[in-house]
Amino acid sequence: MNWLDGKQRANLQAQTMDWEAKEVAAFLKKAPERKEQFHTIGDFPVKRTYTAADIADTPIEDIGLPGRYPFTRGPYPTMYRSRNWTMRQIAGFGTGEDTNKRFKYLIEQGQTGISTDFDMPTLMGYDSDHPMSDGEVGREGVAIDTLADMEALLADIDLEKISVSLTINPTAWILLAMYVALGEKRGYDLNKLSGTVQADILKEYMAQKEYIYPIAPSVRIVRDIITYSAKNLKRYNPINISGYHVSEAGSSPLQEAAFTLANLITYVEEVAKTGMHVDEFAPRLAFFFVSQGDFFEEVAKFRALRRCYAKIMKERFGAKNPESMRLRFHCQTAAATLTKPQYMVNVIRTSLQALSAVLGGAQSLHTNGYDEAFAIPTEDAMKMALRTQQIIAEESGVADVIDPLGGSYYVEALTTDYERKIFEILDEVDKRGGAVKLIEQGWFQKQIADFAYETALRKQSGEKPVIGVNRFVENEEDVKIEIHPYDNTTAERQISRTRRVRAERDEAKVQAMLDQLVAVAKDESQNMMPLTIELVKAGATMGDIVEKLKGIWGTYRETPVF
Repeated sequence: MNWLDGKQRANLQAQTMDWEAKEVAAFLKKAPERKEQFHTIGDFPVKRTYTAADIADTPIEDIGLPGRYPFTRGPYPTMYRSRNWTMRQIAGFGTGEDTNKRFKYLIEQGQTGISTDFDMPTLMGYDSDHPMSDGEVGREGVAIDTLADMEALLADIDLEKISVSLTINPTAWILLAMYVALGEKRGYDLNKLSGTVQADILKEYMAQKEYIYPIAPSVRIVRDIITYSAKNLKRYNPINISGYHVSEAGSSPLQEAAFTLANLITYVEEVAKTGMHVDEFAPRLAFFFVSQGDFFEEVAKFRALRRCYAKIMKERFGAKNPESMRLRFHCQTAAATLTKPQYMVNVIRTSLQALSAVLGGAQSLHTNGYDEAFAIPTEDAMKMALRTQQIIAEESGVADVIDPLGGSYYVEALTTDYERKIFEILDEVDKRGGAVKLIEQGWFQKQIADFAYETALRKQSGEKPVIGVNRFVENEEDVKIEIHPYDNTTAERQISRTRRVRAERDEAKVQAMLDQLVAVAKDESQNMMPLTIELVKAGATMGDIVEKLKGIWGTYRETPVF
């Protein structure tokens, strides 16, 4: 069923044309518009105004009701009227003990979920005493080498009561193994643990470039994480399929949405090859998106993503369970929009981006600190970012009604435009051979790079306004800002614990288990998670595991595309 019949649509279009010819034309003679053509950040044309005629081709059923297929208006029937989104401020620096203090501080301030940043050595699978780690230990995230580090990171935090997000990809299965091992050591019911490990390796090859192994074994690892979690961690999200990093690499919002769903399709197909039905694992798939600067475009993007996901899972993969069609996502405000000039303006940017995430129906949210363009955010900046979310939740009233922008002619029209364009891109990906093949060919990378270059030119020319950078610029030569300090004792403290674990473990047992892991890795029918859990319990370091598997898989080297 559509909104208008043919006659009603024709009458409305005639009224609009008459308005354009009379009132608009007369007014333009006195006050010309600011530019000839308006576009969203993602290059969707923006009309002067929208009417019911603009959504006449959108079936009413495609908009629907919250919590009902295709979930355009929200994944749950009561949304924030039952429970606010999880306020999950990310933190990570120094050692496990250092970040644990920040976690506790944020929890005291009202944070309702933990999100963890890891340092570059941890992300890339190097132990803290490896030569490649020199100067990077704990600098841009927390250093984790062993289970002992995970114990320090989550000390005195009840994992059955607070969800934990682990933002890591190439070594995600090892961090998840440590998290599970810690849960078992504490005697938790694993099915009560909640949170997510990011694990989305395909977007690393597309955008963020933090990878270790070639694509095929890396996707196999993701498969093992998903299948293990589906059977052993009923409340845990085994992957956070991430558009955020695609966007931060310079993509358009449309590319962020479509490329992320292309990766989803690859993961679902890979898990399905094991014989597991989509309804056995899809209910715990989760997503991670950015909220950029174009307010209404972001709301429409989130709504379209839910609709597209529901249709993909139902029509392409045969899902029967509504839980398998319900897209749930974490959102972060856009770090790429933060500026050093007039840095306190970042508070306003972040507030508006957070509001669009909420109006778009996010399940959890991180708001960036005003000082993140300089360094890891200070406690003051993180408290302000958290308070931003709390004001939206407690004072603004926007959480009291579900999808309050639903029915807006502009938002509904843009949602449908997004859906159409997303499926056009997905069809092209299919015709060209799928996401993995196109990553290998550099197709996604080139699309992202081209849009990033165009955006840079627009900023340089002033066509894309950035307050404090190309508009309303001030002389700030004497600006002083307190930034988060780096503790020079971090590496020493971290390496000391890693070496102590090595000295105290049963070396022969660990080496035998590492050899066994190689055998499991060579057998595609086996799952690597159970043995990895036993390895970290036995004192194996992340570097031990990663280096052992490099022996059979090697490492990935990207072919540059210009």
